[in-house]
Amino acid sequence: MLELSNKTNLLEQSMYRYSLQDVEDPNLYRDLYNYEDVPKVAFNHRRVPMNMPQDIWITDTSLRDGQQSVEPYTVKQIVDLYKLMSKLGGPFGIIRQTEFFVYSKKDREALEQCQALGLKFPEITTWIRASKEDFKLVKDLGVRETGILVSCSDYHIFKKLKMSRRQAMDTYLKAVAEAFESGVMPRCHLEDITRADFYGFVVPFVNELMKMSKDAGIPVRIRACDTMGYGVPYSEVALPRSVPGIIYGLQHYSDVPSEMLEWHGHNDFYKAVANASTAWLYGACAVNCSLLGIGERTGNVPLEAMIMEYASLRGSLDGMDTTAITEIAEYFKNEMGYKIPPMTPFVGRNFNVTRAGIHADGLLKDEEIYNIFNTEKLLNRPASVTISKTSGLAGIAYWINNNYKLSKENILDKKDPLVIAIKEWVDKEYEDGRQTPLSNDELESKIHELSNGKF
Repeated sequence: MLELSNKTNLLEQSMYRYSLQDVEDPNLYRDLYNYEDVPKVAFNHRRVPMNMPQDIWITDTSLRDGQQSVEPYTVKQIVDLYKLMSKLGGPFGIIRQTEFFVYSKKDREALEQCQALGLKFPEITTWIRASKEDFKLVKDLGVRETGILVSCSDYHIFKKLKMSRRQAMDTYLKAVAEAFESGVMPRCHLEDITRADFYGFVVPFVNELMKMSKDAGIPVRIRACDTMGYGVPYSEVALPRSVPGIIYGLQHYSDVPSEMLEWHGHNDFYKAVANASTAWLYGACAVNCSLLGIGERTGNVPLEAMIMEYASLRGSLDGMDTTAITEIAEYFKNEMGYKIPPMTPFVGRNFNVTRAGIHADGLLKDEEIYNIFNTEKLLNRPASVTISKTSGLAGIAYWINNNYKLSKENILDKKDPLVIAIKEWVDKEYEDGRQTPLSNDELESKIHELSNGKF
C-alpha cells in the first residue's frame, strides 16, 4: 500500500508497525558490549537522511543531572544560575527549558523563587518519581511539564527492574496515564537507549506513547538518553549505537514530531558534543545539556559548547549573549568553589592563553593567527599569554600590552628596552632553578620597578 507522506511529500510504502518482542532472555548485545573489551562500533552501511528541523534549541539539566554529581547548590546559587542562563539564552529562548528537583523544601523554594522572577525562558520543568502524589505536586507548583524515567534497555529492564519487557511497558504506560489524569505533560526519559533493542522494545513502546498522547490530547516529549555515552555520530553505523539511526527511527517508525524529540548524552567516550550536534542534524529539535558539562561520571553535554555549535550551524547567535558564558564560569569558580580544568574550551583559564614564544609572536602581529575567534567580543576574554621560560620577547611584549590595555599608538614591540629588561630578569629566574610560570603580581611589581613607576 502506498501513502503520501506529510513529511517528505513523496509516495512511500506504508510503514510496518513494530510489535513488542517480549523475549525470555535479555538482549545485552554481547557482540558489541562484552564488558571485557572496549565497546565495538558495527556498521551496516544503511544511511538515513539528514533532516535539520526549522527550529532547534537547548534544554538544561544543570540543576538536576548536573547537581547530582557535585555538592548540592543553595537556593541563592540556583536562582543566580537560572538568571544567568536566561541572559545567555537571549530573548528568543535558545535555552528553552531547565529542570528542577521538587523533593525537598529547598528544591521547591528555589523553584518558586525562579518562578517569581517572571522570566519567559528558560521554562521551568521538573523531574519526579512516576507517582500520583508527585504528579499532583508538579501540578500544584504550576509546572506544565515533568520528566519521568522509562528505562528501555534489557540491562535495566531485566537486571535492575527485574521485569519482563511487557511488565516494564505496562508500568511505564500506567505512569504516563496518571500524568495525563493529573493534567501534566510527561517527558519520557528513555534511559540507556544506546543499549536497547530498538525495534523490539523502543519503537513499539513509543508507538503506544504516541497513541495515548493523541487520545488524551496532551503532548508527550521523548528524551533519547545516551546514558553511558555509547552513541556514535557516524553515518552507516548499526543500531543501537547509531545516533542518526535512533533519531530517524523515532521519527519515521514512531511518528515523534521533531519538536517533541530531545537528545541527552554523556561524554564517556568524548563524543557528547558530536552526538548532540548529530541529533540536531538528523531531526531532533532539542539537545539536553548542563553548564560546564557537569554531570555524572564524565559529565553531560556542555551547554556552552552547544551554544557555539548552534551559532556554527545556524550562522547566527540569534540574540544569545555569549559573554554570560564567562560570567557563569566565574560564578562557578568564585561563588561555588568549583575548579574548572584550565584547558576546558571557552571557560578554562588557559583556553585562549599561549605560553610558547613563537605563538606569542604571532599574537603580537595579529591575534587572529593564534586565537580561535574574537574571544574578547564574544566571551569578554581577550587572548593572553603566560610568561614562562619559553615566552620570549614577543610573549612579554604581548603580556604588557594586554595587561595594561595599551592603546594602538602606545603598544610596545619586542625591541622595546623595557621588554628586553623584563626578558633578562625572566631568564635569570629560570637559570636559578624556577619551574613555575610567573604570576601577574610578580610581573606587575617588576615592570613597575624597571619602568620607574610608569606602569
